[in-house]
Amino acid sequence: MSASIHQEVTFKASPSRIYEVLTNADPFSAATGGAPTEISPEAGGSFSCFGGHIVGRNIELVPNQRIVQAWRPARWEEGVYSIVKFELKEQGSETLLIFDHTGIPEGQSEHLAPGWKDNYWTPLEKYLA
Repeated sequence: MSASIHQEVTFKASPSRIYEVLTNADPFSAATGGAPTEISPEAGGSFSCFGGHIVGRNIELVPNQRIVQAWRPARWEEGVYSIVKFELKEQGSETLLIFDHTGIPEGQSEHLAPGWKDNYWTPLEKYLA
């Protein structure tokens, strides 16, 4: 059995700016507290964020529109991945980020749901201000 998370967040930035931060190591690291980050800019490429605590692969990258990743905390059982999808929708001078996280192992979503807000959305909002 697996769980899922759906969140929607509006940022005061363009889709291209948000896409840039989520797909490039230096701005991602700067936005999220400075921990070592590696992000391949290509579909199929790997990423490692928060000093290796989060790892995975880019499955689909549609510039300024969509990011789909096979995503996992390093502490999960080897070979276990979930899927995260970031959809970016321009709304005037703002962007609606529609986020879906699926395939989460049983018992993990309670910890992950607030983690997205605390570790991604709030720091990203401050960084983009």
